[in-house]
Amino acid sequence: MQGFISLHKPKGMTSHDCVGKLRRLLQQKRIGHGGTLDPAATGVLPVAVGPATRRLNYLPEGKSYKATIRFGVVTTTDDLEGEVIEERSPESLQHLTAEKIQDQLPKFLGKINQIPPQYSAVHIDGKRAYDLARQNQTVEIPSREVQIDQLRILEWRAGDYPELDLAVDCGPGTYIRAIARDLGDTLETGATLAALERTRSCGFLLSESLTFEAIAQQLESGQFQPYPILNTLCHLPQIQLEDDLVKRWHLGQRLPIQPDDILNWDSAEAENLDVEKLGPAIAVSDLDQHCLGVGHLRANRDPHAETIILAPKVVLPL
Repeated sequence: MQGFISLHKPKGMTSHDCVGKLRRLLQQKRIGHGGTLDPAATGVLPVAVGPATRRLNYLPEGKSYKATIRFGVVTTTDDLEGEVIEERSPESLQHLTAEKIQDQLPKFLGKINQIPPQYSAVHIDGKRAYDLARQNQTVEIPSREVQIDQLRILEWRAGDYPELDLAVDCGPGTYIRAIARDLGDTLETGATLAALERTRSCGFLLSESLTFEAIAQQLESGQFQPYPILNTLCHLPQIQLEDDLVKRWHLGQRLPIQPDDILNWDSAEAENLDVEKLGPAIAVSDLDQHCLGVGHLRANRDPHAETIILAPKVVLPL
């Protein structure tokens, strides 16, 4: 078995727990996930099965979330799983409106510097930040640049501790808990993440994700099929190899190819390729559309050659 699963992760399980349960369900040892979700979060968890685990790094990077932010509350973990360290009076929050929040959202768009939560998986001197935090060690976590493409208010609920449902489109490495925390700081109300659902990850959508129960039912009826690997490579330029080149590909040989044979790629970019450095990633298949893996383009060492070089990076069995 090989391919991908878009798992609808339930609340209360770690991503590692989900992989373990799938290993038992599918009776497969070689399974990995692409993009950790906190135990309290739900939604899309991309999972690779078999040789597809070598393809995880080539999945599309964008992610989308539905986040519920609660104002007037600050916690140690920047979500409701942590200890409450500050709680504002309901009277001090009466001025807060969706319009005032909307005015602040543009500050969080584009490339911004974000400090991950104290309870996060980032490494500090070789240790995970959450391990240090559990030992009551306060450490300075350096900021990192992240990309936030869209913040859109979905719903506003007034009350003693008002809540906001926010749609977030962002790049990898973005902490939604940090967005909640920083938005609360900007508004001088304090805030924490009350709930989180990932609606898109690595090209997979929540609407097409499967629960554990659905997977078990499909397995029992003999209808379960993971997503084919090639279907997840549509965002990459692609090339189909003739039979003689397929044999050389499986031997790990570098192949001379014509730039015009690469689909969804500007052949003029061949002039920018380097002999030593890896160029763009290319999805590789045979003439029958069987996925053969992923290669990278390089310039030909012969400056007079009309071909460029396709170097195998991930070679998959047929």
